[in-house]
Amino acid sequence: MTRTRKLVFMALLTAVELTIWVIEGQFPAPIPVPGVKLGLASVVTLTAMAVLGRREAGAILLARVLLGALFAGSFSAVIFSLAGGALSWCVMSALVGLFPEKLLWVVSVFGAIGHNLGQLLAAVAVTGTPGLFWYGPALLTAAILTGAFTGLGSMYLVRALRAYEHRRS
Repeated sequence: MTRTRKLVFMALLTAVELTIWVIEGQFPAPIPVPGVKLGLASVVTLTAMAVLGRREAGAILLARVLLGALFAGSFSAVIFSLAGGALSWCVMSALVGLFPEKLLWVVSVFGAIGHNLGQLLAAVAVTGTPGLFWYGPALLTAAILTGAFTGLGSMYLVRALRAYEHRRS
C-alpha cells in the first residue's frame, strides 16, 4: 500500500469510527449501568490494528477521541474516552500478534475489558469515590459480551478487506 493510499484509508477509517461513535451515543444504554455501551467504534480500531498496524490504529483512535470531544462538547468525555481507549489500545496491541486472525474476537474481549477498566479508573480518579468499583462485575460481564460481538465484526471486516486487497492485486 502506498503512503498516500494508507493515509487516505486511515482518514476514511477515522471518519467511519467517529460516525459510529456519534450515532451509538444517540441510543440509550443496553443496560442501566453507567459506562455500558456496545462499543461498535472499536470494530474500526481493531480492524485498523490488524490491517494497518498498532501505531496507525492508535492514531485513528486518538483522532476519534479528540474529534469526538469537539462533537460531544464535554471535557469529561475526553477524560473517559482517553482513559478507556488508551488502556484498550495497550491491551489489544499486546495481544493482536499473539492470536491468529480467527481469534480476533478474543483480542477484542480483552480490549473491551481494558476499556471498561480504564474508564472505571478514570471515574474513581475524577470523583474520588472508590465505591464505583462495585460496578466492576457488571462492566466485566458487559465487556465480555460486547467485546465478543465487536470482535466478530472486526474479524469478518478484516477478512473482507484482505479478500478485496487480494482481488485488486
